[in-house]
Amino acid sequence: MRKKILSLLLALVLAVSFTACGKSSGSGKTDGCDINIASLKGPTSIGLVKLFDDSDNGKTVNKYHYSIHGTADEISTGIIKGDFDVAAVPCNLASVLYNKSNGEIVIAGINTLGVLYILEKGVEISSVADLKGQTIYTTGQGTTPEYTLRYLLSAGGLDPDKDVTIEFRSEASEVVSAVSQLDSAVMMLPQPYVTVAQSSDENIKVALDVTAEWEKLDKDSTVVTGVLIARKAFIEEHPKEFETFLSEYKTSAAYANDSVDDTAALLEKFDIFKAAVAKKAIPQCGVTFITGSEMQSKVLSYLSVLFDANPASVGGNMPDENIFYGTK
Repeated sequence: MRKKILSLLLALVLAVSFTACGKSSGSGKTDGCDINIASLKGPTSIGLVKLFDDSDNGKTVNKYHYSIHGTADEISTGIIKGDFDVAAVPCNLASVLYNKSNGEIVIAGINTLGVLYILEKGVEISSVADLKGQTIYTTGQGTTPEYTLRYLLSAGGLDPDKDVTIEFRSEASEVVSAVSQLDSAVMMLPQPYVTVAQSSDENIKVALDVTAEWEKLDKDSTVVTGVLIARKAFIEEHPKEFETFLSEYKTSAAYANDSVDDTAALLEKFDIFKAAVAKKAIPQCGVTFITGSEMQSKVLSYLSVLFDANPASVGGNMPDENIFYGTK
């Protein structure tokens, strides 16, 4: 009798282990699973907040456990260790992680395009050349903002290490705080922090659209700000659940653009941006969800420009096509 009970208990444990993440029905559909998502407290989280809210309210197939971080370093460590299954990160960081992990981290989509702007306060900046001699306050040391800025400065005839001083802060809110205490300053920020800065100080004005300046230099390329990455091992273990996630994420990103007021309220709920600021900024935040061949073309053309300027910016080597989810 005892053996029979033990056998039944073992069968139950095995059944639970096989069904804990995705019970497959005869139709090939899945009941979903738990997925750990990390994102940054910035524009790359905008397309995710509807997904987070729906998950909290039991409206998604998968259950999403999310964490919103101030710096990309926190996410890098977590996804390499396996604490996160998917993450929204700067584009160049995805390449760095792909190289560092020997191909165990892949890009599944582009979630943010553009959004970077150079702002002026008490000075007049009408071209990249006008930045000579200036101190530029920004974020993203070692990620997309830094390398994008360095490329623009170099292409404009300036030495980023000699002709300007780049002052990094860990978060965009710290940039805004630092500049608020100065009579004159230059900074580079993404939306919605551009709107935050202008709301706090009427003397702050947009001087240059970084994406527009980039595209003047290379009409076949654009600034890919943020991408969605995932652990290959997680995808291989839960392929149907991951496809479901991509579908639910795509719906969430579209909602951000189509329902600005509701998305702004969610951004405040999740302590990312105040709703009043987000409402003004979302239309300029480049929220998207691009996959497939268009994703590959945009990412590779952007990374190739960064690589030519500084190989370290993409992890030392240009990634091959296996960096993309879905590539055989």
